[in-house]
Amino acid sequence: MKKYTVTLGAALMATTAGVSAANAEDMHMIMCGDDTTPGIAVQADLISEWEAANPNYDVVVEFVPWGQCQEKSMTLAAAGNPAALAYLGSRTLKQLAQNDLIVPVNLTEEEAATYAAPILGTVTWNDQQWGLPRAFSSKALWYNRGLFEEAGLDPETPPTTWEELLTAAKAITENTEAAGYGLAAASFDNTMHQFMTVIYSNGGEVINSDGEIVFNSENNVQALQFVADIVEYAEPGPVAYDRGKLETLFAEQQIGMLIDGHWLTGRVAEDVNMDVVPFPAGPMGASSSLLITDSLAIFNGSGMEDAALSLAKMLTNPANQMSFDIAEGYTPIRTGPEVDALIAGDATWSPFIDVIPAGGPEPFVTDYVAMQDILNEAIQGVVLGEVDAAEAVEYAAEELESVK
Repeated sequence: MKKYTVTLGAALMATTAGVSAANAEDMHMIMCGDDTTPGIAVQADLISEWEAANPNYDVVVEFVPWGQCQEKSMTLAAAGNPAALAYLGSRTLKQLAQNDLIVPVNLTEEEAATYAAPILGTVTWNDQQWGLPRAFSSKALWYNRGLFEEAGLDPETPPTTWEELLTAAKAITENTEAAGYGLAAASFDNTMHQFMTVIYSNGGEVINSDGEIVFNSENNVQALQFVADIVEYAEPGPVAYDRGKLETLFAEQQIGMLIDGHWLTGRVAEDVNMDVVPFPAGPMGASSSLLITDSLAIFNGSGMEDAALSLAKMLTNPANQMSFDIAEGYTPIRTGPEVDALIAGDATWSPFIDVIPAGGPEPFVTDYVAMQDILNEAIQGVVLGEVDAAEAVEYAAEELESVK
């Protein structure tokens, strides 16, 4: 395997010369998740390479379950005992930056150019990057070809517009034993994620690049009206369903379509005849997707900021990141011959990769959980028929001002 060596600046390297591994200082790195996935072995080898080039540091990786990981990282930082770096949802970066808990990653123009602009947008605030993208996903529309045929639909011409999607959902609901569409409306993050793909496919936004809440728009009224319109053809009781439960329904062929990531291929039996296309375009937009990244963030106050940034950049350089992505089965963060080969071997990757230039990031706000709750309440309000789309959007926009 080709070896990629990243060293620190001259001043820092002067302090490492002649230092033995026995005297190395522990560098605390927090990883959300566990150590059983294939990409972790790739990462471990890369960390060993970096340690060999920087012998005064011994990287100690702590794996913490997702439910506690981000909170632990933030609590340690707020208490003045931060990890040197941590793997976090990029949605947390603005809050961490505003509280001076992380430092900018200072990408060079050459480094920044290796990312598609929408992906870099998931870590950019105030014209600076605050994390290095480490894992990435996009969304598309999965559909059951068998249910399409049973409903009298042509599986070779799946929907490309919201109107066509509603028509297909109606046909499946009325002509098969399945519901036409899987609608996430539970109080969970992927309810908002599914809805953000709808928003972006109609040209809408929650917050713009200037940090202004722009949710109260006709684009978003139409997006929420789409949710209201498709309830009739969704699974019974959508407010009880998050993405995971919908994946189970799709695997059991109880729903005909849903928004999901590429990982669905590993969660559905091979005998389910399914296919995937870009999420259809709304009347004011074009096919798009929510783009989600997790990132490596460098914490302020560890005393190892330069070293931690060196490690993070080495792990995420184009070649090393690609090795990690392929091993984990993630949507590749960058383009290249490996991506071309991936699509050639499995055409279902294409909608998830081709959509990247048109995609949009998770909204960058200071209180992500509050934003999620506000948007989910708007979704649930129209799903339950308690409020119309325009009223829900107007109220949510007012509430969102408190989280920007």
